[in-house]
Amino acid sequence: MSTFGQATRKRFEQLRKQGQDVIKIATEVAEGATIAAIERATELTPPNGAAISGVNTRTGEMAQAWSTDSVTSPIVSDGYVKTILGNNQQYASYVNDGHRMHKHFVPGLHIDKQGHTIYYDDKEKGGIMVGTKTKYVKGLYMKQAAIGRYKNLVKKELDKRIRENFQ
Repeated sequence: MSTFGQATRKRFEQLRKQGQDVIKIATEVAEGATIAAIERATELTPPNGAAISGVNTRTGEMAQAWSTDSVTSPIVSDGYVKTILGNNQQYASYVNDGHRMHKHFVPGLHIDKQGHTIYYDDKEKGGIMVGTKTKYVKGLYMKQAAIGRYKNLVKKELDKRIRENFQ
């Protein structure tokens, strides 16, 4: 079984043999696939793709960061075409990959009277212990899903262009 890189190089070689402008095709395909990857990552990023509650979980900043921190316009250098799927939010890797929870006290963090929502108010006295019930928070793997969409789209688009040149 070939890797994505090997399969992609093979497809580009077929296009080159057909007399196609491989760099032009690569930039078009990379841009479209990166946009689709950003859309997929955004779909899966809280608050869009998860049932969540608590402090800093409903702003949507991390979901918005996929489009602002990524580079969809391909950068061409030394025969390579490069785009970037990025999210520079400080906590993005923790949400994506998961993380351990250590038991610790957080001053100013409180639970509402109904016991459903955690909120922060540093004017109120006290706080709560966190990490007592949940020892590990599972990752959502938004980045991996986005990369999967990118790879599938590149493969389909290159295969389509190869077929078009045979007709």
